[in-house]
Amino acid sequence: MKQKIVLTGILLAAVLFTAGCAHMPGMGVKNMAGTHEQDVYELKISTSQTEQSLITKNYQKLADELNTRSNGRLKVDVLPAGQLGSDEDVIEQAIQGLNVAVNVDAARMGQYVSDFSIMMMGYFTDNYEEAYRVTQSETFQGWCDTLEKDHGIKILSFTFYDGPRQFLTNKEIKEPSDLNGLRIRTIGQEVCTETIQAMGAVPIAMSWGEVYNGIQSKALEGCEAQNTSTYPSRLYEVADYQTKTNHFQLMQGLACGQAWFDYLPEDLQELLVETALEVGKETAASVMDEVADSEKKMEEAGLIVCEPDIQLFKDAVEPVYDKLGLSDLRAQIYKEIGKTE
Repeated sequence: MKQKIVLTGILLAAVLFTAGCAHMPGMGVKNMAGTHEQDVYELKISTSQTEQSLITKNYQKLADELNTRSNGRLKVDVLPAGQLGSDEDVIEQAIQGLNVAVNVDAARMGQYVSDFSIMMMGYFTDNYEEAYRVTQSETFQGWCDTLEKDHGIKILSFTFYDGPRQFLTNKEIKEPSDLNGLRIRTIGQEVCTETIQAMGAVPIAMSWGEVYNGIQSKALEGCEAQNTSTYPSRLYEVADYQTKTNHFQLMQGLACGQAWFDYLPEDLQELLVETALEVGKETAASVMDEVADSEKKMEEAGLIVCEPDIQLFKDAVEPVYDKLGLSDLRAQIYKEIGKTE
């Protein structure tokens, strides 16, 4: 079985590498007369989210914009539901120079530049506007520079947004103590697991595709996620309550390999970055409408939505900043963006 998996990975990499090499500068497609036509550069955007999810739709909008604005010189396709492999696999493919880009969050980038993960820390920012200002800060640019130079990862944009994350459980949650002992699925990165544990729950790392069955079978007592994912995943069918704690503001980024990016002509590099930043910010403006609409639809399906005193949850998470050594970094970034603690 292991040999079969390895062979499949090699074949996938070979296919992607062939597609990427065919569109490197100086390797244009020849026409029938033997002259070179205009080079075309292919990019596959990967996400683990479903085709119906909002983030996938937003990346499709980006692909459409790039295909149009580049007059066909960029050929961008979106492959949802992990068709190219797990996010970690696709990041590795990008680092190796393949023509792929992948949807990432701050916790995942924190595996390469540890300070990056603070953007996924509980209650680090309260809304998209604050989180966006962080992405414009000198500190954030420093993280991106380190990703490029030390790890071969190019952040094209970190302006995409998927909304605030909430708890979905089969028990009403009014305060952190109500979470005590509950097995809650979360992102398997330290800032996330420590945040959820500080609130009282037992953090469980599990692939998103297994959450529905996990709650249904009672292997989980619930999960924490954003409405733009919980609604299309139909989690309201197996959970009775949503508790609006807004503990994580889910900023999303699009990352490719620095090596592949460097192969692009300078004008296409600029177009790719500028369009990704622009579309990310534009689509973020519509996310909260989608969040509210999804909440309404889940309520109509029987989900009970609760709004607790968020300060109780903020107070529970506060000690984690000292525990993970993030207090000074938070103060530094808050000073840069003009936010008071």
